[in-house]
Amino acid sequence: MKKVLLLLIVIVAVSCKNEAKKDVKKEIIVESTKENFPDELGKVFEKHGGIKAWRNAQVLSFNKGEEVHTSDLHSRKIVINTPKYSLGFDGKEIWLDEDEKGTYKGNPAFYYNLYFYFYAMPFVLADDGITYEKVADLSFEGTNYSGYKISYASDKGTSPDDNYIIYYNPKTYQMEWLGYTVTFRSKKTSDKYKMIRYNKWENVNGIMLPKEITWYKKDENKKLSPTSKIVEFTLPLISQGKLADSFFMKPKK
Repeated sequence: MKKVLLLLIVIVAVSCKNEAKKDVKKEIIVESTKENFPDELGKVFEKHGGIKAWRNAQVLSFNKGEEVHTSDLHSRKIVINTPKYSLGFDGKEIWLDEDEKGTYKGNPAFYYNLYFYFYAMPFVLADDGITYEKVADLSFEGTNYSGYKISYASDKGTSPDDNYIIYYNPKTYQMEWLGYTVTFRSKKTSDKYKMIRYNKWENVNGIMLPKEITWYKKDENKKLSPTSKIVEFTLPLISQGKLADSFFMKPKK
């Protein structure tokens, strides 16, 4: 059931030779590289390693307890391996492979990319099909954090009605908070945001990735306080190597 993670980093050296030729007209096509996100979020991405470095990466992997999450950053194929089960998305179907006891009790369609999104913050907020809206600051312990609401086009993902709000420090542009809604089961939009604080980061090959996140709750006065739900991420890996498509397929019996 387990798969071996084999990262093949292929370095291709391309040699270009320019020769001057007379009477030859060359048409130069300039491709636009303008991004869709607001300039302020561009500064947030830059603080965390830069959108260019993120776009050049191919594979992202991390551990959450016994779970090993591995993702192709371009196709968004994903596999989660554990000692007792595996699940993933092969580009077409979401699959589950478990032992005869039926160990996995969750919903693979809901879970397969849940922690990928939490872990790949803030860069996944630069995906295609996103609409950005400036929102009121989040105030916490004397600091006001600037925020942007992220909503998706109707054809994006399994829960396009999910919304996110990223809050960042306006002085350092580091991401500090994430608000998110859950519409997977109800399929209805919601204005009830769950809150995560991104209070620990680590540098992985020049990209800042979360090391620990903590869920917070709001009381009747909308005051935030930490809950007991804390998730630690270990063994981070981000690489320009590409994995074979077979890595993300359901194991054959």
